[in-house]
Amino acid sequence: MSIYTQPHTSWTHRLTRVMVRPLVGTRVTPNHLTTARLITGLASCAAFAVGDARWTVWGGVIWLISCLLDRADGELARLGNSSSPFGHLYDTICDLSVNALMFLAIGIGLRTSWLGEAGPLLGLLASAGVLAASILSAKLEAAGAVETKAYVGILGFDFDDALYLFAPAAWFGLFPYILIGAAIGGPFFAILTALRLRAARAESRAG
Repeated sequence: MSIYTQPHTSWTHRLTRVMVRPLVGTRVTPNHLTTARLITGLASCAAFAVGDARWTVWGGVIWLISCLLDRADGELARLGNSSSPFGHLYDTICDLSVNALMFLAIGIGLRTSWLGEAGPLLGLLASAGVLAASILSAKLEAAGAVETKAYVGILGFDFDDALYLFAPAAWFGLFPYILIGAAIGGPFFAILTALRLRAARAESRAG
């Protein structure tokens, strides 16, 4: 039995699958949920950018809802057999935008912390790194260079399930450390993925 998480089988996928099952056959579409994901994601980013402790706590709550909606739209599409090229593109653009803006918003909010003016700069670096890594990962998957995903999860968790941890990080004041880690990890994974994509293309040309 493999320890690696296969696509759409993570614990969060299973949870949201149960949550959206009653919506199958109703007027609620996957694109509605994607729009709700976008709105809640942007609202969470706005709350994080304020830099006030109470806003940050509420931002964490809204962010958790947004992450669940991110899973829910895909699950509803699969359960209702209502996937579409537009829906997939819309979901991808929303996810890339919200996830990248979240790091920038956290950095802006931390301008009043001990990070000072380095907060927004770290946020910008993390945002750019995560966005680049996500786009390159999608290209790596589209090129057929990986069996499932560019970065697979283990033990029922997806690689991007780490985003759920930003909610408790907001509640317990861990954002400075999360941001520093993202400012290092984002560009690192972008470079790593770029190298993997380059190697895959070279192998494809050689073949």
